[in-house]
Amino acid sequence: MKTTSDISAVGFRKRHREGDDIVVHTLDRLGRTVRDTLILIHDLADRGIGAKNLADPIRVDSSNPDDPMSQLAVVMLALFGQMERTYAIERAAHARAVTTAKGRRVGRPSVVNPSKLAYDEHLRNEDHTIAQIVEKTGITRTTLYRHPPRPPQPITAEDQWNSQAEIRQA
Repeated sequence: MKTTSDISAVGFRKRHREGDDIVVHTLDRLGRTVRDTLILIHDLADRGIGAKNLADPIRVDSSNPDDPMSQLAVVMLALFGQMERTYAIERAAHARAVTTAKGRRVGRPSVVNPSKLAYDEHLRNEDHTIAQIVEKTGITRTTLYRHPPRPPQPITAEDQWNSQAEIRQA
């Protein structure tokens, strides 16, 4: 199991029997939110399955559902896990915004050569079909559609006025 979404899957719940203990590194690995974690812990407890954590500062053993300290620890650790996940998402969004504001590209680097895209644009202007462009450039059809040609720059009245003024002066 690699993700927390796998943990809440039906197969996960069917694999364990009464008396089993699920051991996790930290309690927040059982669910993405406090609600998900508590629902899973209660569902497992109803079936006689416990959950134990290894790395959290508060040891949790949910195999005894009548222990109020264990219930409190589960809620607190799930809350801290959800809070940390929320902060991590906010930090990542802030880092992306700062990087974008600095004019740098965010995300995976492009593998398409800009000269090939320029050649693609040239071929499109000469009315070649997409199949012909794929054959000549080696760029896949999907990538060609992902990188449409740039639209021509609109000419404003000011641009026309300036170009006519240059002609009059010459």
